[in-house]
Amino acid sequence: MSKYKAVIGLEMHCELKSKSKVFSSARNSYNDIPNDNVRPLDMAFPGTLPTLNKESVREALMMAMVLNCEIPPYMYFDRKNYYYPDLPKGYQITQMHSPVGVNGKITIQIDDTYKDILIHDIHLEEDSASLDHYIDTSLIDYNRSGVPLLELVTEPCLNSAEEAVAFLEYMRLVYQYCGVSDADTKLGQIRCDVNVSIMDKDAKELGTKVEIKNVNSFSNVYDAINYEIKRQTELKDNGRYNEVEQETRRFDEETGTTIRMRGKVDAIDYKYFVEPNIPKYKLASSWLESIKKSIPELPYERKQKYINEYNLSEYDANIIIKNKEYADYFEECVNLGINPKTVANYLIVQIIAYLNKTNTELKDFYLKPIYLKQITEEVDNGHISSKQAKEVFNKSLEERREPKNYITKDNAQISDKDALISIVKNILDNNKSQIEEYKNGKSNLFDYFVGQVMKETRGKANPPMVKEILNELLNK
Repeated sequence: MSKYKAVIGLEMHCELKSKSKVFSSARNSYNDIPNDNVRPLDMAFPGTLPTLNKESVREALMMAMVLNCEIPPYMYFDRKNYYYPDLPKGYQITQMHSPVGVNGKITIQIDDTYKDILIHDIHLEEDSASLDHYIDTSLIDYNRSGVPLLELVTEPCLNSAEEAVAFLEYMRLVYQYCGVSDADTKLGQIRCDVNVSIMDKDAKELGTKVEIKNVNSFSNVYDAINYEIKRQTELKDNGRYNEVEQETRRFDEETGTTIRMRGKVDAIDYKYFVEPNIPKYKLASSWLESIKKSIPELPYERKQKYINEYNLSEYDANIIIKNKEYADYFEECVNLGINPKTVANYLIVQIIAYLNKTNTELKDFYLKPIYLKQITEEVDNGHISSKQAKEVFNKSLEERREPKNYITKDNAQISDKDALISIVKNILDNNKSQIEEYKNGKSNLFDYFVGQVMKETRGKANPPMVKEILNELLNK
């Protein structure tokens, strides 16, 4: 058992999905064509001035409310001054002195426990351009320049890689459920800076902080934290305390290690000052109230509803809420009148398996909720069996035709009680010895009789009705 305690803080950057950029009218969308989503402002042409995107502010305020932050009465922006090739103005417009939200808190679930994550601040800023590096040159793509970016900064309150990733995964869901971002790590819409230190378990002061910059996936966050904890622990165990420096490192995916970039003895002086081209503005209480009312049900709220109102297991509820598309599909089905447990079974057992196998997104899935209802209604009415329903489901997907086209009289379930009594009696008359064995305690033969009836009817007999009739006749 380690004698050290890990302390972790996160800086999570997430691109918002407003139609235009935060300070220019250029399109805010992913684009494979370099330098296509640009306006003169994004490239810092002389004489250009920023115009604030109100929708980006609304999205930022919503997230501050979700995080239970204090929201300032006035908002303004600052200039963060530094030079880098992907920052053509020589400064970034951000929020240093009056962030959109401060001193927040959100509760997350980690396995079977809950933990409060303290939020230092969340602020709205512009993203930089991106650099594409080649063997002997680097090229700049300005598509990302000016994209609205939310930076969420936690307090150093996380203590393991598992907690860090659980927080990031939940926040990604929150962004998606609130509709403010697609939060797609594959498109670079989420990036993280990770701060890691270790301290003696009985110590009062934090250890030396090491920053790992621009980690681009949650699995890399997990590996980077664990590597850094191991690296710092080994240095301290070997008495090399002075080698745990305050520095900036990067994570190398190929080796699974962090690599030193530069020392960081003092905080960089970015010479922040108020952005003069965007006036300070008051946040109207009526606008804030309307934003608050527009916050949708969040993942954990939906989970509790699924468990308490729809009687789903926690396992099923967790699977459904982990993808907003799954949760929306589930709720649309339930609103159509399909039994919640039936929907959950189809979604978890068949639909998700099909999506994974075919690499399909749910929005492109052919069997919309209204089509699933065609199948479940026929099962509920006793017209087809669950086995036949699965065949109809697969056939409808394969040929992309409505399920009702495959539900006919030829495959209808036999639910006529008199007809089934006649079939069951005939089966029993031909299995006298099995009946004796059953009555002498070989109870598993009941399933044998059910199987014989299903074989005789080519699977069309109504199973619950068959079992009811068998119980009546065998127990006479």
